[in-house]
Amino acid sequence: MNFPDYRLRRLRKNTNLRRMIRETTLSVDDLVCPLFVTHGDGVKKPIPSMPGHFQLSIDTLVEETKKIRNLKIPAVILFGIPETKDEEGSGAWVEDGIIQRAVRRIKDDVPDILVITDVCLCEYTNHGHCGVLAGEHVDNDATLELLARTALSHAVAGADMVAPSAMMDGQVLAIRDALDEEGFGDIPIMAYAAKYASCFYGPFRDAAEGTPQFGDRTSYQMDPPNSREAIREIALDVEEGADIIMVKPALPYLDIIRLAKDEFDLPVAAYNVSGEFAMIKAADEKGWLDGKRAMMESLISIKRAGADIIITYFAQETAELLR
Repeated sequence: MNFPDYRLRRLRKNTNLRRMIRETTLSVDDLVCPLFVTHGDGVKKPIPSMPGHFQLSIDTLVEETKKIRNLKIPAVILFGIPETKDEEGSGAWVEDGIIQRAVRRIKDDVPDILVITDVCLCEYTNHGHCGVLAGEHVDNDATLELLARTALSHAVAGADMVAPSAMMDGQVLAIRDALDEEGFGDIPIMAYAAKYASCFYGPFRDAAEGTPQFGDRTSYQMDPPNSREAIREIALDVEEGADIIMVKPALPYLDIIRLAKDEFDLPVAAYNVSGEFAMIKAADEKGWLDGKRAMMESLISIKRAGADIIITYFAQETAELLR
């Protein structure tokens, strides 16, 4: 049918009609809230480039997690900021490390929230790279054992899910084998499967204090122009035992989210990263955008592209609006 017999505007004329035929919906169940945990007591240190977010000591982290739970957000993902760093990033896997202690406290005090842990070394190494170095290059295979030790230590502490983000070849297999061998076969892996070398991580690197001290991460994170390579990366992680696959960042890579959704029969996560958050906040502060509408439109676009799970710094604001 064509105009004038067929008029698409008929189904747009009021709120209830629009709600009834809406193709994509965003739910609080889709959200994961990232949190940054640091040493000390009573710490709630603002992150200037990420308004409303903080570096939290374990006691304030627990209180924040309770608020998140009360908003019905099902999960948090934790990033640790250790007191000291070294060449190997040994603080990532020690029993009394910042993440290990944080996980134990959350599981004791807020047991009904899902705790996901980021598995990487960049916050723990004194050079800021995601693995151990051979000269000025990251040694892929030497890093695998350390990532596996880190993931296992998180599982022992009580983590519900681990999320390897170092973009080392073989990291999912190394972690799956380590978990299975120690009786943690029921711990799922959410793989940062297609993680691009993006400029949109800038505020996160301030928050996590993990900026590389030399060079960059382009030799192990993906080159932004590539899409077919993303499918190869994801396929390898699926073969190695990933339970959930992730695309990071989200907004500049909506096409990759859609490719992943169409190609693989696994839940797809998307990380709505710090730079995506910060630019909407900055534009809202300047009066250039309606921040809340931009937030919701962005998250809906990520869901529409195919994401089942959205890790986002907007999680609490979104949950408030949806409520």
